[in-house]
Amino acid sequence: MNIDYAIMTDLYQITMAQGYFDHGMGDTQACFHMYFRNYPFKGGYAVACGMDQLAELVETYSFSDEDITYLSTLDAPGGGKLFHDKFLNYLSDFKLSVDIDAVTEGTIVFPNEPLVRVIGSILECQLIETPLLNCVNFETLIASKAARVCQSAGAPVAEFGLRRAQGAAGGTWASRAAVVGGCASTSNVLAGRMFNIPVSGTHAHSWVMSFPDELTAFRAYAESFPKNCVLLVDTYDVEQGVKNAITVGLEMKARGERLSGIRIDSGDLTWLAKMARRMLDEAGLTDCGIVLSNDLDEYTIRSIRQEGVEAMSWGVGTKLACAYDQPTLGGVYKLSCTRPHGEGEWIDHIKISESIQKLTTPGVLDIRRYYDDTGRIAGDMVFDTNKPVNKSEVIVDPYDSLRRKKLQGKRYETLLVPLARNGKCVLEPENRNAMKAQARTKAGLETLDETQKRLLNPHTYPVGLERDLFNRRSELVSTLRGIE
Repeated sequence: MNIDYAIMTDLYQITMAQGYFDHGMGDTQACFHMYFRNYPFKGGYAVACGMDQLAELVETYSFSDEDITYLSTLDAPGGGKLFHDKFLNYLSDFKLSVDIDAVTEGTIVFPNEPLVRVIGSILECQLIETPLLNCVNFETLIASKAARVCQSAGAPVAEFGLRRAQGAAGGTWASRAAVVGGCASTSNVLAGRMFNIPVSGTHAHSWVMSFPDELTAFRAYAESFPKNCVLLVDTYDVEQGVKNAITVGLEMKARGERLSGIRIDSGDLTWLAKMARRMLDEAGLTDCGIVLSNDLDEYTIRSIRQEGVEAMSWGVGTKLACAYDQPTLGGVYKLSCTRPHGEGEWIDHIKISESIQKLTTPGVLDIRRYYDDTGRIAGDMVFDTNKPVNKSEVIVDPYDSLRRKKLQGKRYETLLVPLARNGKCVLEPENRNAMKAQARTKAGLETLDETQKRLLNPHTYPVGLERDLFNRRSELVSTLRGIE
């Protein structure tokens, strides 16, 4: 979308980069990981997304002449220019040389495990932090919300939140993420073109209002779109709207056509849907479906279905595209180790702070996902790729050493796959395809136990550090805190 990712960042990323540059740290190799700490929407899982946009970031990252000119105009609070010419000249020729590994889009993921790993000079790792987090945080949040909505729906869900989404870029990437999470289509035509995802839509209330009466409007729409005719029946009165739709539906039937459905967008959806279903069936239009919309989310949809309504499809907008009940995933990007001259042993680093939830994990990390004999996932192990995994294959909860699980002997796979090498995107085309990511989401959800998919108070899936890694982290904490 022609986003200038280099300048779409927080200022402190660039000031730190100049500091690294000034102090000759350009050859210091660093490893950073992106992860989130808490389940989104108080659920039991998340759906990884944003890696396609991250690949776009890698492919297009550079500082333009306009960027350099702008940075040269910034003044330091204490006087003088914030950035000096030598550093700005360096940025003008800057090219990424990072290695990036990430989980594939559509992977079911959990708190405190790395979604993305970045290795490169500490300067360039720092520069891409903000846009990387922006991509993965937002899209993972939306894909996770979509998965919850689709789980409740039991029928295709159309995403149509663009008009209320956070800007053109946010709305468009949200549409793609919603499809990754499970939505059958989007109303966003730009997203459909950009990402080759299905688009859907019919007409709004303004169509009905622009004609002398509702019946005339319905007839005109059926004439224009005989193979995609879903009539919005709540402009004036739903019962009368259904009657008018039935009239048109019977006329279409006589012509060898079919009224695909009616849509209700206001009022008591359960009551109105049941009334409409009775009227359609009595008229012989049993194959005409009912589409429901109007500020829906997973909880409202579940409630409507529990009251005996089965919709042909659901239209979900604001509360999906804007992640209405949780505005951010809260993912973070943390330094875990460095190599001062890009060679030799990695040096561990951790952030301790005053909160156990903010304690980080050292090492060059990856995830092993273990499966039980039934094909369900049994536990995730975060391990250091440069250290052997203890033969016992025990995981320890990173924040509660009493919570442990032995995974020895179970089948496993590692989750991080190459996204970039030496600053060049190497992500396989199938791992950038939104519809293939949607299939991964569906398959991944099937590996979860039903208790882990509950909307409220789900069972917690076991994620832990490899036991030796947990012990190493504990020892590092003691050393840094001066505790013997």
